[in-house]
Amino acid sequence: MADEESDRLVDKLGPGQKVRLLTGGTTWRTRAEPAVGLGEVVTSDGPAGVRGEAWDERVTSVLLPSSSALAASWDEQLVAELGGLLADEARRKGVHVVLAPNLNLHRSPLAGRHFECFSEDPWLVGRIGAALIRGLQGGGVAATAKHLVANDSETGRLTVDVRVDERTLREVFLAPFEAAVDAGVWAVMAGYNRVNGTTMSASSLLARPLKDEWGFDGVVISDWGALRTAVDTANAALDLAMPGPGGPWDDLLADAVAAGHVPEAAIDDKVRRLLLLARRVGALDGFPALPRRTPPHPTRTRQLLRRAVTAGAVLLENDGVLPLREDDLSTVAVIGAHAVAPRVQGGGSAGVFPERVVPPLDGIRERLRGRARVVHAAGPDLGAPPAPLSPRNCADPRSGAPGVLLRMLDAEGNELYGEHRRSGRLLEPELTDGAHTVEISALLTPERGGQWAFSVGGFGRMSLTVDGHPLIDGTFPRRTDDPAVVHVNPPGATAHHLLTEGTPVLVVARRELAPDTGRATVLTAAPPALPADAAIAEAVAVAREADAAVVVVGTTDGSESEGHDRTTLALPGHQDDLVRAVAAVNSRTVVVVNSGGPVELPWRDAVDAVLLTWLPGQEAGGALAGILFGDTEPGGRLPTTWAARLDDAPVTTTRPVDGVLTYDEGLHVGHRAWLRTGRTPAYWFGHGLGYTTWRYESVAVSEVAAQDGGFTVSAQVRNTGGRSGREVVQVYLSRPDSDVERPVRWLAGYAAVHAAPGETARATVTVPLRALRHWNVQERAWAGEPGRFLVHVGRSAGDLPLTAHVQVRDGAGDKRALYAR
Repeated sequence: MADEESDRLVDKLGPGQKVRLLTGGTTWRTRAEPAVGLGEVVTSDGPAGVRGEAWDERVTSVLLPSSSALAASWDEQLVAELGGLLADEARRKGVHVVLAPNLNLHRSPLAGRHFECFSEDPWLVGRIGAALIRGLQGGGVAATAKHLVANDSETGRLTVDVRVDERTLREVFLAPFEAAVDAGVWAVMAGYNRVNGTTMSASSLLARPLKDEWGFDGVVISDWGALRTAVDTANAALDLAMPGPGGPWDDLLADAVAAGHVPEAAIDDKVRRLLLLARRVGALDGFPALPRRTPPHPTRTRQLLRRAVTAGAVLLENDGVLPLREDDLSTVAVIGAHAVAPRVQGGGSAGVFPERVVPPLDGIRERLRGRARVVHAAGPDLGAPPAPLSPRNCADPRSGAPGVLLRMLDAEGNELYGEHRRSGRLLEPELTDGAHTVEISALLTPERGGQWAFSVGGFGRMSLTVDGHPLIDGTFPRRTDDPAVVHVNPPGATAHHLLTEGTPVLVVARRELAPDTGRATVLTAAPPALPADAAIAEAVAVAREADAAVVVVGTTDGSESEGHDRTTLALPGHQDDLVRAVAAVNSRTVVVVNSGGPVELPWRDAVDAVLLTWLPGQEAGGALAGILFGDTEPGGRLPTTWAARLDDAPVTTTRPVDGVLTYDEGLHVGHRAWLRTGRTPAYWFGHGLGYTTWRYESVAVSEVAAQDGGFTVSAQVRNTGGRSGREVVQVYLSRPDSDVERPVRWLAGYAAVHAAPGETARATVTVPLRALRHWNVQERAWAGEPGRFLVHVGRSAGDLPLTAHVQVRDGAGDKRALYAR
């Protein structure tokens, strides 16, 4: 939008109209202003899918693999395609702004939101994040780079004060956001946390470097409910307070402007940015949205999602058992609870409701139909909290349809409305005049008898009965301000009741609505766990008679979720015992790991293959079957270093002390920290096997600087295996004799190559000038250092067989610098 046009529109608004635009009109929408032709701008959570404005399981969404899986692909073109798919989904649902990507780092393996972030490495985060942004915005939908900045763990996330030095901020934690701005991102979200004493909603970092130095021309949005004050945040470079209505800006900002505490020029700048965002997404008169693309056929969407699962799946170990050969198989054992109920997405605000999910067991059965027999054993209980009631085990007592009955009652208990729902997890039951109590009821038919666990989740007065027997009746106050807990994962009160196998019971949960407690209501039930020894013995019996065993293990919603961090990397329940027992009786044991972040794999040397599929989204099973039987090659490389044991990891802290979390490690995050300590992890950053082998043969470094002052690395690799494959060639730099503190090595670029058996391929990687520079705190500027830098080329941060060097010939390291081998 030309400045003149922007000024003309702003001048048409009075001070009150301008201030009104700066707070959301609803939970997910900004306010319209007819005087300037401004419509509402609709936002939605991301990044695994686009839920839209409602938490309603009847409104389904395409579900992508987790962000950690996307980064594991090291494939920017694929990630951009997936961004385009998200844009198609957003346009289908009337969404203008998707709240993704999450550019926070995998600083600690214990971080609860690990699955939603890309990597431990700022360079890889920036590259993958920029690709997703290009894909989304190429479809006319705004991406949102979040959460600026150092919002890397969940414990105390609303108030934690992260202490981090300026150089580390610039080189590590701000770097992905700079890459997002370079990619043209249209929105940035400020985090809940403080950085060096100042809440991010009021931080000077929103102005410099974000707007003043990097030239960001979009909108800076608060995280939902993060705004706590009016004047300091308005004088900072925050532009939009979400959600609304209400809040400090709605209540206090107009008076602050009138009193001269906030200059009207600052308000005008915020409004201009909102108008520009509206223009970009088609919410401003005279600037229509991009023409809607023809939605992809569902088959094409499923193919893209399967390709994404395959590209991000990391083959950690393989003793030659993979791919499995169908001709050798008459019976395949598929073992584990995750084989029938995989974790396909992480917990928290970004959750969506997929129309369909293909479990690993179904995918393998379909792949081997007519070729081999597939048998299943569930293995031991995972020790997870009871799951919400679902169509699998209950029916609406009014209609008999699978699912539950939702009723909204008034204060006298009269029904205001009733409707059939598919799940006992109802986060936003519709409110009507006189709404007083949410009621969820279902006929539950127990698949086995014994003491069942029942739970009702929410806040305030709640009750739960089974066939009229009261199990829970009390008041449960809200003890947190975290919106992910209040509105998405409310805690539950639990009780037990004896049920008889096959005998239906009527379960009724009620929750009274009260101010400031949300309306999320969750009814769960779980059967008594089978003794672990018996469950493992059943799995062993199945595995012993099979030609191959596929054991699917993983985390639970309770162990990986927004709102809390993990305390252990151990797999929950008795899954480690299960793997060991199966491997002892089957010489072709493949373990599939279903988690969003690192877990300990103490049995990894005792099994024949370990395949990491992350949280793979809706097409989990079909893609897995294709990998296991060699239709496709697992393409993933680890975006994060995996420790053998939590105690080995050099950076683990997530818990603030007196409200402060200090990033003592400085520049040394992820593989950099492992190199600094001299420890050896289970699997290095960048590690991943395929179905062929590679030899690194030679490397050359250009003598002529690239246009931006960087240089080019050219590496020749040879496919020494028996089938075509893909290799991710990684380039790292080091400066052993540096006069400034540096990591031992750092990632500077990568390229993927393909080659047939026996053929060579040449990977060309352009290393930008920035990879050679450091932040000079005294000068508050990027600086170069003359001398020799080593160039390391290989397949992971711990496997770098080729070395060359570049020499910075002048003393400034500026864009005119020349480099030589």
